Amino acid sequence: MKRKPAGKKYNDDFKKTIVDLYHSGSSVKELSSEYGVSEVTIYKWVKDFTPISSEKGAPTPKELAEIQKENLRLKQEVEILKKAMAIFAKK
Repeated sequence: MKRKPAGKKYNDDFKKTIVDLYHSGSSVKELSSEYGVSEVTIYKWVKDFTPISSEKGAPTPKELAEIQKENLRLKQEVEILKKAMAIFAKK
């Protein structure tokens, strides 16, 4: 069984540049034809790299998802440490 090609990989700087161009007035169709990136992909990047609010330093949806993932991991670590502390306190 053959695997489907993974497709092109773009770094975050390139993605942010495309999003900045979109916000400066370029249409998705223009950007798609000029840079060879599908329109659907550009819309996804716009969603991922546009801040949630207009405040400076507001997280993007992608950054927010990363923060939530790290928060979950840290909560799990705390629970493990609490259980270990209880075990050692009994000894």
